[in-house]
Amino acid sequence: MIQPHLRDEALLSSIAHAERTPDEPCIWWLGQSGFLVVFQGARLLLDPYLSDSLTEKYAATSKPHVRMTALVIAPERLPRIDAATSSHNHTDHLDAQTLLALRAANPRLKLVFPEANRPFVSKRLGFPDDALLGLDDGAEISVGPFQFHGVAAAHPDIERDSLGRCHFLGCVVRFGKWKIYHSGDTLLWPGLAERVRTLGPIDLALLPINGDRPERGVAGNLDGAQAARLAFEIGTRCVVPCHYEMFEFNTADPRDSFIPECTRLGQLFRVLRAGEPFCLSRGIPCSSLTSAKAIPQ
Repeated sequence: MIQPHLRDEALLSSIAHAERTPDEPCIWWLGQSGFLVVFQGARLLLDPYLSDSLTEKYAATSKPHVRMTALVIAPERLPRIDAATSSHNHTDHLDAQTLLALRAANPRLKLVFPEANRPFVSKRLGFPDDALLGLDDGAEISVGPFQFHGVAAAHPDIERDSLGRCHFLGCVVRFGKWKIYHSGDTLLWPGLAERVRTLGPIDLALLPINGDRPERGVAGNLDGAQAARLAFEIGTRCVVPCHYEMFEFNTADPRDSFIPECTRLGQLFRVLRAGEPFCLSRGIPCSSLTSAKAIPQ
């Protein structure tokens, strides 16, 4: 099993250390599409999956979800979480075991999710209404210093409810002078890059690379080369790949196409290990960048 770069007490120490420079945002990849963002003492979780619920659910089936990377941290050990997101209803993005434990440890936690999914989310989690903040494509919501702008996602298609609201949703998160694009699970759709570009310069894009293979029996995502090209087309200063090395049947290797395509395009990138921190102002210089390379620590 792949061991995280940092886990448990070492991860908590890393978070505490990062908070000594509150105006310098830091992120940690928590596995799959999950990230922790810390800025000015506020803490945001993007699509956390911090349990073995899917491994347990599918253990005796024809589609076992064999875990590849050890758990970075139990959700109840993460304190002072202000907000979490769920980009859609699939369990690795809306995990009751993770979110119920987080809410118990952080009673003021707010969940940002597609408004179209409210009945499903409310039933799965049982959160009070004031903890559930519904978002849609083009809409905005704020929690503390974090402002969320909804961006439609195609997984595999852009699906809408009877009121036209999206069931699958990425978001651009703005805090201070920084912007992060977390796409959620998505394929390319016409106009996606242009849509994200309208929201202004993106400092960091967090994009899936596990690809779209029907034989897996699950909805697909961008592959590595597509993620690199989308990052380049939206003009992000840096891209970090995700949604791999969690389940054996549905993974990818960033060395296969993501890194080569970033290199060909001159797109700056950083490949993280689970539990590894990346502080934006250290990792992304303000000067223009013309050659592709992995961001140094």
